[in-house]
Amino acid sequence: MDYAAVINALPPLPLSIAVAFGFGFLARQVSLPPMVGFVAAGFALNLAGVPIDPAIQPVADYGVTLLLFVIGLKLQIKTLARPEIWGGALIHTTITIVLFSALFVALGAGGILLFTDIDWQTAALVAFALSFSSTVFAVKVLEEKGEMPSLHGRTAVGILVIQDVFAVIFLTVSLGKIPSIWALALFGLIFLRPVLGYLFDRVGHGELLPMFGLFAAVVLGASLFSLVGMKADLGALILGMLMATHPRSSEIAKALFAFKEVFLVGFFLTIGFSRTPTFDHLLVAVLLLPLLLIKWGLFLVLLTRFRLRARSSTLASSILGTYSEFGLIVGAVGVSAGILSTDWLTAIAIAVALSFIFAAPINISSHAIYSWVNHFLMHMETEKRHPDDEPLDIGNAEIVVFGMGRIGTGAYDHFRDQYGDVVIGIESAVDKVAEHGTSGRNVIHGDATDSDFWERLAGEPSKCKVVMLAMPEYQANTYALERIRAGGFQGFVAALAKFQDEVDQLEAAGANVAFNMYGEAGAGFAIQVNRKVYPMMKGEQRARERG
Repeated sequence: MDYAAVINALPPLPLSIAVAFGFGFLARQVSLPPMVGFVAAGFALNLAGVPIDPAIQPVADYGVTLLLFVIGLKLQIKTLARPEIWGGALIHTTITIVLFSALFVALGAGGILLFTDIDWQTAALVAFALSFSSTVFAVKVLEEKGEMPSLHGRTAVGILVIQDVFAVIFLTVSLGKIPSIWALALFGLIFLRPVLGYLFDRVGHGELLPMFGLFAAVVLGASLFSLVGMKADLGALILGMLMATHPRSSEIAKALFAFKEVFLVGFFLTIGFSRTPTFDHLLVAVLLLPLLLIKWGLFLVLLTRFRLRARSSTLASSILGTYSEFGLIVGAVGVSAGILSTDWLTAIAIAVALSFIFAAPINISSHAIYSWVNHFLMHMETEKRHPDDEPLDIGNAEIVVFGMGRIGTGAYDHFRDQYGDVVIGIESAVDKVAEHGTSGRNVIHGDATDSDFWERLAGEPSKCKVVMLAMPEYQANTYALERIRAGGFQGFVAALAKFQDEVDQLEAAGANVAFNMYGEAGAGFAIQVNRKVYPMMKGEQRARERG
């Protein structure tokens, strides 16, 4: 059978979707993020000679646009002003370029593969391309683990944004593409905030809400910036940041979630389609993988010097320990300028894909890995701690509620009404902590996945009797539950889940009780209504009995 003829006879888009699903499903079964399977699917389709469907590239572009818009919705501008963000990004990029350039020139002197006859200009460009960390990978990992609001999550995303700014500056200078004079008018976007807020308040909760999000991200953000010679994705990010302070910003992020996830599949496929690899390309990519350890270690050292705890520094560093899709863009610019060969662009593409495969299992187990090595890493901490990274102290609280969203807040208020001021809430989002403080609730900033906290709590006297895990992400609740029981806590633990299989797994892991937040919502609604209508219903029942 002529397999090539069969493949060529199949429509590229349906075939790409089928293969992407198959590889993504296989990746999921071996505890890897599906995105690793999508990248592998792109390479498999490329090697099989399947042409890329023209529809995939714009889908991929919109996926990245929506991703950066959603990042902006969750990012406060003041976050980027923190020294560990801009200082960490700048110092890390500078040191990485110097170290990697020197290493590449040394490998070239040894006559190794593509490094042969490499000059300092080429070496510096490759090093710059490899200095970026993947925004797509980092945000996907943080979202899946429910750690976007955490300190290490916010730190990692902030550094990624600064790296994106470096990329914009490089592309502007290298391509000689000076933004239009009309780019200055973009500063006027800040005056659009009241208009966006007005629309936000009136789009409702139905299909108009995601359409408003697409309008803001694609039209006002990406397209407007592109028209004046600026990077389209940067426009989407800035529009998201302008809308981040609106009370419904998280709602629009959820409304765009499905669009973003599907479109990003196209992005991961395009990495595999970028070039047809050879064995030499694969060897160079494998040689580049150990350099990820240098990137990881350098981030760890820098963040601890900026007074973050070893735990926060380790988790942020593991998220940033990848190569980036922006490296491909930088490489493409180098090819068009005649500085790099297409062989280097292919090798970088493979290195990006391999870095995802390398980093995915590390990030899945990052909390467990830290708990194994924390005694060694804690020696790197400074005496004075970052104000947002102080260890948790629950004092004399008897009931602890982790995750002060709507459900956690409701539980907190109920227990305080019943038992008084023996309740404490713990929330990873700093802005929410401040909001609860103004409402008179005793809520502190902290992270339930903080293994240092659970180990300290286990070794100290505590009045804590009840722990409620009300965080929205199953993975965060599961890890916190494991740390609670591993630390010897014998009190009552209740946890939330979204699906029945998660309820079963939480109870098997040691929760005294786990609740399906959707299933229990109906029962809770009925209980509340019953309290109001009980006298009326009981009275009518007695009347019927007498009659």
